[in-house]
Amino acid sequence: MALSIGVPRETEAGEARVALVPDVADRLLATVDGLEVRVEEGAGNGAYHTDADYEAAGCSVVDREQAFAADVLVKVAGPSNDEIELLGDGQVLIGLMDPLGAPERAQALAERGVTTLAMELVPRISRAQKLDALSAMSSIGGYRAAILAAERLPKFFPLLTTAAGTVRPARVLVLGAGVAGLQAIATAKRLGAKVFGYDIREPTREEVESLGASFVELEVDIEGDQDESGYAEELEKEKQERQPELLKPHIAEADVVISTALIPGRPAPLLINENAVEAMDPGSVIVDLAAPNGGNCAYTETGEEIVEHNVQILGPTNLPAEMPVHASELYAKTVVAMIEEGLADGTFAPDFEDQIFADSCLTRDGEVRNERVRGLLEPEEKDA
Repeated sequence: MALSIGVPRETEAGEARVALVPDVADRLLATVDGLEVRVEEGAGNGAYHTDADYEAAGCSVVDREQAFAADVLVKVAGPSNDEIELLGDGQVLIGLMDPLGAPERAQALAERGVTTLAMELVPRISRAQKLDALSAMSSIGGYRAAILAAERLPKFFPLLTTAAGTVRPARVLVLGAGVAGLQAIATAKRLGAKVFGYDIREPTREEVESLGASFVELEVDIEGDQDESGYAEELEKEKQERQPELLKPHIAEADVVISTALIPGRPAPLLINENAVEAMDPGSVIVDLAAPNGGNCAYTETGEEIVEHNVQILGPTNLPAEMPVHASELYAKTVVAMIEEGLADGTFAPDFEDQIFADSCLTRDGEVRNERVRGLLEPEEKDA
């Protein structure tokens, strides 16, 4: 029986991306004999891909029910409750499942007998780099954050010499030097700003400085380290309390602060307290990429843009969706890489002994397979 892949239209508010774009679908169809790609009508509209584009690539444009009936379903956002009801035993779902933020979704998928591969759980090993959807989306988020800041700031980013005098460059401070932070640094630097980068992890200094930014040193950094996943370890309580105060003078000098410090499944650490915001110049901008987990800024409101002490504070939750063309293209490549890793004789039959699939597997055979997600569900099960 020929393998079928379903590409449904995303229904989450503000989600303009699509899980598979025509060019990537075309290449996949050319390499897998008998493959059928079913794209729901209008699925690519938000990313500027028409139904005709998909048909030209060899895909079948179908209704929602037919798309959800495919052997393998590829999505961007995790499925809604209504969408989960459309899935059944033996189907495979690949997407950004937010497993630590929505463990109940994993439970519902397990109860439906769905094998779920969460793109967030792809292991950070060299062999799996082409499947790293999180890094691809984080890079877009960092770029978009710098552009948003430049748009909102009532000043120039670059140094300008004019007949009326010289305008000094804006000072941009980026908190967190992961993928999003480094892209924000690079983009702000390209826009001509004077850029500073901070991270609790001393090894990031070289990366920050390689992009032309100055590394901010705090006394609290001395014992900073990385955990096995590459994320910053949570600071001890005393350090957590000291960090915002030590950052305050650096924040006060900045025209723009872009904060990116985020640990999956945990509340975002507080880096920008009320006093730091009050110390910033009127018109300054904070773009808080940690907003989905509560924010690095004390005033951040998730999904909102507010003003406190004449400082603009942005709490975006899905910046990649604001650049759906390239975001969809990059995401589609990571999803197809996942599919190709699991192909065997024209069917999708992943080896769950392989680290890529062992780590990425969220649900299988009626069970939630990820230990951390199971741990989040256990208290609910005990209460029941």
